Amino acid sequence: MPNLRNKLLLMTAHKSDIENLHHIQVLVDKFYGKIREDQLLGPIFIGVIQDNWPAHLDKMYRFWQTVLLDEHSYQGSPFKPHAQLPVDARHFEQWLSLFSDTVDELFSGVKAEEAKWRAKRMATLFQAKIEYYKGRGSEPLL
Repeated sequence: MPNLRNKLLLMTAHKSDIENLHHIQVLVDKFYGKIREDQLLGPIFIGVIQDNWPAHLDKMYRFWQTVLLDEHSYQGSPFKPHAQLPVDARHFEQWLSLFSDTVDELFSGVKAEEAKWRAKRMATLFQAKIEYYKGRGSEPLL
């Protein structure tokens, strides 16, 4: 099947890097579409976000725009809303897998790799902080 292989190589070769807000929006929309359908993560996100998906997606556009494009449109503390979620290592692994797969599906390049690296760092940090606060029975200040 060299024909199929060549087509897949061409499709991969023509992916652009994450370069602008539109790319961020495409990434975030596709990723959260997968989250909503995921059996492990979907119920948690849907339970918390409920009917506020447009506001949540807008916040995620601004967050990733700030992180990846150095266009400072996000203000806030990203950890606090996650501090009380009923999540553990499985949830973070699934979140990271869906995020990385989505990036790879849509983009290729330095910013795409940075997005996956930053997501992994964020997942590791959030998981550690959630475990810390659960173990102490306390809530974060920020």
